[in-house]
Amino acid sequence: MISGKNIIACEQSANGSNTYRTFDPLLNMDNEWQFIEATDSEIDLAVEKAVQAFETYSKKSGSERGVFLNQIADEIEALGDELIAAYCKETGLAEGRAKNERGRTVGQLRMFAKLVVEGSWVQATIDNGQPERQPMAKPDLRKMLFPIGPIVVFGASNFPLAYSTAGGDTASALASGCPVIVKSHPMHAGTGELVASAIVKAVSKTGMPKGVFSNLNSTGHEVGQKLVEHPKVKGVGFTGSIKGGRALYDIAAKRDEPIPVFAEMGSINPVVFLPRALAEKKKEWAKTYAGSITLGTGQFCTNPGLMLALASDDLDEFIALLSKEILDIAPMCMLNPGIKNNYATNKGKMMQQQGLTVVADYSQEVKTNFAQQAVTKVSGAEFLENSTLHQEVFGPFSMIVACKDVHELTLVISTLEGQLTGTVVSVQNEIKDYEKVVTALQSRVGRLIFNGVPTGVQVCAAMMHGGPYPASTDNRFTAVGIHSINRWVRPVSFQDWPNELLPNELKKENPLGIKRNVDGNWM
Repeated sequence: MISGKNIIACEQSANGSNTYRTFDPLLNMDNEWQFIEATDSEIDLAVEKAVQAFETYSKKSGSERGVFLNQIADEIEALGDELIAAYCKETGLAEGRAKNERGRTVGQLRMFAKLVVEGSWVQATIDNGQPERQPMAKPDLRKMLFPIGPIVVFGASNFPLAYSTAGGDTASALASGCPVIVKSHPMHAGTGELVASAIVKAVSKTGMPKGVFSNLNSTGHEVGQKLVEHPKVKGVGFTGSIKGGRALYDIAAKRDEPIPVFAEMGSINPVVFLPRALAEKKKEWAKTYAGSITLGTGQFCTNPGLMLALASDDLDEFIALLSKEILDIAPMCMLNPGIKNNYATNKGKMMQQQGLTVVADYSQEVKTNFAQQAVTKVSGAEFLENSTLHQEVFGPFSMIVACKDVHELTLVISTLEGQLTGTVVSVQNEIKDYEKVVTALQSRVGRLIFNGVPTGVQVCAAMMHGGPYPASTDNRFTAVGIHSINRWVRPVSFQDWPNELLPNELKKENPLGIKRNVDGNWM
């Protein structure tokens, strides 16, 4: 049952007087649940409880944390239809999407459970001492990763489950040994509270310290800002806009003790269509990309917002086919009136840019909060001269850039901001003739795709979900997959430490039986 209260150290709390409701974009009306915003004292209490919990939770074994993460997954599944119904009422998304995202969320939790139980993720590294070495003795050095402390996670607007309360940021932070304070997203606070209740049950059933988890409500920026400013918070996870992510990054940098902010932000995900690919399969690619542009009403961080190609008759035919395909797709509801209004505003601003041609714009009347998809076209020269054309339009919108030659195509790619993904569409060995294009694309993205679409992020060890700024604030890290745990840890070396006082991961006898690097060899 949704209470509308905050959860602080696994206990309900409602000290504030400011309230709000979530919104059903399909019905265009407020939902019945009323939520109470967290107060300053509740923020402080949540952080203090997290600090206290860190003392014990950080020392829990990988096996114990694995049990905890699996129990969270079990409790989320046990929420059943109540969770799915709340998700749909707060997003306008279909039941199938809700169930798929729940499956991904549960899968992430179990993935991290398996990781921490196995234990090698701590990267235990040992250089045995050589006291007889001349002219100077070599000390015994042993290094591994340790959790950094309480982490603040911001729920994402477009993924109420997979990137929110128990999503990838929370799952990876809890796996590392860090307590988590979630700043719930106001668009789906009810969904967030249900998931939070599942975490609370898991804490109780596995005997974890209560301060390991809190969930705070708010509609404005104040609660999030105060959490990031709090001197005892040690890291931040965020998925959202460039404006929001950069604001948090700046706040964290100005603290007396700056902390890392791992923000995954905007991306237009350029797609390069090579000439022969368009000549031979333009119809197939037009249908495929019409579906990708409109998937989830374009509300994915990996939406293909930019398509690049060499000007040609084949490109003109591809554009005509794409325009027809995208206009044949029925418009869909966006997550919230605010997101819909932003889409309409940004789309309109883009369409007013000099040199830009609108090649497809769904002009029929649509229901309230439904998006009208569009595709535009511009020359490579115009694109290079106008930085506004480089910006993201969050929604079912894409721009085609027709370049006069390979040099201009390469230049266009080189001038792009950092992106999450870059795609090359090719046939057979055609790509070998465009080495400079591929090299330029690789320098701007975190994930290179061959003959596919960027929408769809596989949760696995080899996935890189991040990229050069502003795709993310630190392109050395991924927000998806097991290696996302590395955001919440730091290495510590032990020099000449007595064996019996070392962590189990570093003891000579390797009691955990984990894979370790010993004197330069993995064993």
